[in-house]
Amino acid sequence: MTEVLEQNHLEQVGAAFDKDKMLVVRQKTRDLVHQIAARCRPGMVEEDAVAMAKALLAEHHMLRGWHDVYVRFGTNTTKTFGAESDPGVVLGENDIMFVDIGPVFEKWEGDGGDTFVFGDDPDMKRCAEDARKLFHIVRKKWEADRCTGEALYQFAVAGARKMGWELNMDLSGHRLSDFPHTLIYEGPLADTQFCPSPLLWVLEIHIRHPEKPYGAFFEDMLLADSYF
Repeated sequence: MTEVLEQNHLEQVGAAFDKDKMLVVRQKTRDLVHQIAARCRPGMVEEDAVAMAKALLAEHHMLRGWHDVYVRFGTNTTKTFGAESDPGVVLGENDIMFVDIGPVFEKWEGDGGDTFVFGDDPDMKRCAEDARKLFHIVRKKWEADRCTGEALYQFAVAGARKMGWELNMDLSGHRLSDFPHTLIYEGPLADTQFCPSPLLWVLEIHIRHPEKPYGAFFEDMLLADSYF
């Protein structure tokens, strides 16, 4: 009974919550992540990429971001959420980057992130691919076994280790809703003791190379296969 009460409390939504609108914003967010990445080129300084990303989001009528805009290049891809990037990092010819945005369109929150590789470094390519792969492995575990948020991230830690990566547990999922979800719950998905409901939670996967200074990131809503 306690778990049911906790879930009911943590999965509350506001008066403006609309499933269809949340899915529209999800698609806009995913599209913008890729548009931002497409405008990044080797030789660009990370700070200029962030400014470009913010301008592009403004062009698409983002009223605000419920979190800051992150475009991380190279060694900064190891940084956790909220950490300041090292300044002046330039995107190399053989390099890795990720985009993480949390835009608010009208009354509804989006959140999306993905990793992109420039050049032909096979380990960087595998890192980016494995972040996406692990996301879907964990998502399918949620869909099939109705795992708690805590169990999902225990599974994700083990899955990352099997792939040869380290999972950053400082990025371990969160709520999403009509703005602002933080009035309801701003803690991590990994702390929850119930099976998260679809459409209300974001699954985050941030992996790092165990020895080299780079990582990869992927996130999206917890949704069934039919949405992918």
